[in-house]
Amino acid sequence: MSVIVDYLIILWGFLLIGLMAIGGFFMFRKFLKQLPKQDGKSIMDWERYYMDKTQHMWNENEKMLLEELVSPVPELFRDVAKHKIASKIGEIALEKKKDKITRDVLIEGYIIATPKRDHKFLRKKLHQKNIDITPYEQFFHQSQDDYSKNWRARHKMNE
Repeated sequence: MSVIVDYLIILWGFLLIGLMAIGGFFMFRKFLKQLPKQDGKSIMDWERYYMDKTQHMWNENEKMLLEELVSPVPELFRDVAKHKIASKIGEIALEKKKDKITRDVLIEGYIIATPKRDHKFLRKKLHQKNIDITPYEQFFHQSQDDYSKNWRARHKMNE
């Protein structure tokens, strides 16, 4: 009986260490996003800036489309993903000097903001919504694996 208890205690210890390591990893990632970059603002500062600047530009249809496109993301991470994606959409809208967020700007920003591993879900969702992805094909190559370094220059070249 004591051998079983010993194994349970060891198993419980490994489980706790594993869960703390996972939590620590996510906390560390959030900490890194809060660190200021060369311009003096952090990634999260820029996300808030673009959200605040473009909040009035969103129509109900675009909000609903964003909500539908984010639906495959697990519910635990959905709010964070939606905020990050919406800020990238806002950044692109401001860069293009748009008065409002259009469906084209929304899809373009969504594609650029999502990692390549999620593109198959996005393509499937756009296909379900009967949205032709042909005009957006170039943006799939600018996604997170590529865009973090010099994405603005490549984005402008593709326009």
